[in-house]
Amino acid sequence: MGRAEVGTPKYLANKMKAKGLQKLRWYCQMCEKQCRDENGFKCHTMSESHQRQLLLFADSPGKFLYSFSKEFSDGYMELLRRRFGTKRVNANKVYQEYIADKNHIHMNATRWLTLSDYVKWLGRTGQVIADETEKGWFVTYIDRSPEAMERQANAERKEKMEKDDEERMMEFIEKQIEKEKRKESEKHNETEEEEKFTELKREEDQPLKLEIRLEKKFQPEAKFVASALLKTPAKHKSENPNDDDDEVFKKPKVTKLERRRKEGPITTSALDEIIKIEERKKERTNRKDYWLHEGIVVKFISKSLGDKFYKQKAVVEGVIDKYRAKVKFLETEEKVKVDQAHLETVIPALDKPVLVVNGAYRGSEAILRKLDEKNYCVTIEISKGPLKGRVVNNVQYEDISKIF
Repeated sequence: MGRAEVGTPKYLANKMKAKGLQKLRWYCQMCEKQCRDENGFKCHTMSESHQRQLLLFADSPGKFLYSFSKEFSDGYMELLRRRFGTKRVNANKVYQEYIADKNHIHMNATRWLTLSDYVKWLGRTGQVIADETEKGWFVTYIDRSPEAMERQANAERKEKMEKDDEERMMEFIEKQIEKEKRKESEKHNETEEEEKFTELKREEDQPLKLEIRLEKKFQPEAKFVASALLKTPAKHKSENPNDDDDEVFKKPKVTKLERRRKEGPITTSALDEIIKIEERKKERTNRKDYWLHEGIVVKFISKSLGDKFYKQKAVVEGVIDKYRAKVKFLETEEKVKVDQAHLETVIPALDKPVLVVNGAYRGSEAILRKLDEKNYCVTIEISKGPLKGRVVNNVQYEDISKIF
C-alpha cells in the first residue's frame, strides 16, 4: 500500500499522529525512527537500513553509547541551566520538559537505566547538588561559568572585608569599655578617700545646753535658731560670749556613691548603645539560610533513610556547597550525604562547649551557661577570640550546636 498523497485527509491524519510523542518501546535510536505500533516496529527491524545500522553499532558499541549519553546529558543540563538556573527543582519535572521535544535522545540508548541513576551520577561528578526526599530526587544546578565564579569570589572578598572591619570595631569598643571602667574605679576611690567622716563624741562631764531665743514682735525675716552646744572647759573658753553660737552640730554630707545607690542603677552609657548597634549590624550580616559547620553534632530528623537512622546523632565531617553535609553516625559509624533540611542542632549539658552556627556571633566558640526552656533560648559565654568573656543572652536553640 502506497503512501497517502499530499493534501488528502489520510495524509493530514498521519501528520497529526506523527506530531505527538509515541511509545518509547517502538523507537529506534540508531535509525532515529519512531514507529506507531508493534507491527510497524517489527517491519522496521527487518528492513535493510536497520540491519546496516546494527552492523555499524556492533563494530564500536562504546563509541555510540558514549555519544548518545553525552548528547542526552548535555541537553538535560542545558535545559536545567536555562529554565531553572540555580533553583532547587524536582529532577523528574526537568526530564518531562526535556522529553517534550520529539527529537530528544531517549534514555534507553544511554549508559543509565533509570533517571535516578543519572541524577546520582550528576551528583558524584559535581555538576549538580542531588538530594533524595519523600517526593523523589531534587537537583540544584551548580553554575561554574567564569562570570559566576568571579561574582562568587567578589562576594566572598567583600564579606571577608566586612568581617575584618567588624572585628577591628569590636576590639576598639572593648578597649574603650576597659578604659571607661578604669576611670570610674579611679573616681570612686578618690571620692571615698576625700569624704571620710569622724564620729561625733561628747565628754561625759559636760551637760548639754539648749538655747531658744524668741523675738517680741513677729517679723517675716526673723529666724529661729536652735543649736546644741558643747560646753568646753573654762581654760578653752573664749572671752567673747557669742562664740558659743558658732559651735553648732552640722548634718553629715551624703557621698556621691550613696546618692547613686539611693537614686537607683546607673543609666546605659554611650558605649553600651554602640555595642547594641554593632550587634544588630552583625546579626543582619551573619544571619544566613545555611548553618552547617564542620565538627558539630547534629540529629537526623528525616525518615527518608528508614527508621534505622531516625533521630540518631551524627557528627559533620564536611560541608558540601553550604547546604549539604557529609555526616558520620555516632552509633553505627556509617557515612551519608544529607541536606541540612534533614538535620537539626543538638543542645549539650550546661558548661559544655558549643559553636554558634548562625546569627551575630556566627563561627564563635562558646560555653553554655543557662538554659531557658520556656522561651527556647540559651545564655552563652564566648570562650575564644577577641570577644572572649562576653555573655550573650536569648540565643535561639537553632543558632548553636554541640561541638564533637
